[in-house]
Amino acid sequence: MSALIQGIWSASVSQSNSIVKPLYSDAGSGIIFNFAGDVMIGSETLPKGVIMLPVKKKAENIILFSGTKLAGIRFHPAIGYGVLGHHYDKPTLLLPEQDKRYNLYQIYSELKDSDRQIEALYLWAETNLDLTNAIPNPLEKALECIKKDGAIGQLSESIELSQRQIERLFKLWLGMAPKHYQRILRIKKTISFLRLHKNVSLADTAQQFGFSDQAHMTREFRTIACITPAKIRLPIHLYLKN
Repeated sequence: MSALIQGIWSASVSQSNSIVKPLYSDAGSGIIFNFAGDVMIGSETLPKGVIMLPVKKKAENIILFSGTKLAGIRFHPAIGYGVLGHHYDKPTLLLPEQDKRYNLYQIYSELKDSDRQIEALYLWAETNLDLTNAIPNPLEKALECIKKDGAIGQLSESIELSQRQIERLFKLWLGMAPKHYQRILRIKKTISFLRLHKNVSLADTAQQFGFSDQAHMTREFRTIACITPAKIRLPIHLYLKN
């Protein structure tokens, strides 16, 4: 399942603390099971229940207030649409009467009082989610090509579809153009690099990852990661205050 699901997780916050963390864009989507406490993603307050998450196109902060208890599944790009068959514009409460395909509220009830949420959620996902042929083969090839830094203009040569057909595939399955997906991946790779190599100059980093210059890299970071490359090297609690 690791090729299709980025992660299965759970989190709880003590009664005396609140936690703020950045959620960086990864072009993926997911499901949150919100059991208790207050949670905010960006400006959206999440209700209790099963929350369907939109494709993450740009960074937002998540705030877990005291007493929060939740768990979730994070899909790789395009997989969420393949599994759920729907895109969401914002975090959206799944109503019980809409829960006809996977009985998500059944696992919600089972997880709510469990102390082994990750294991239980993994077993449920493995058993219930239809992950076979989750996305079309041409799209899978296109995603892999971009991941390996393939040129957008050459995708049609690699997967034998026209550029217009490729654009439609990405719009349907990811809700974005191939170029935007490429920008997200580049920022994601650059963030990982900067965190591991704190002494490498930003100008050299920009050149290494294909930005035209440091200013271009900074603009892309502000647009997609909502932070500057310099701040990404700071401890999270410092740059969240700035």
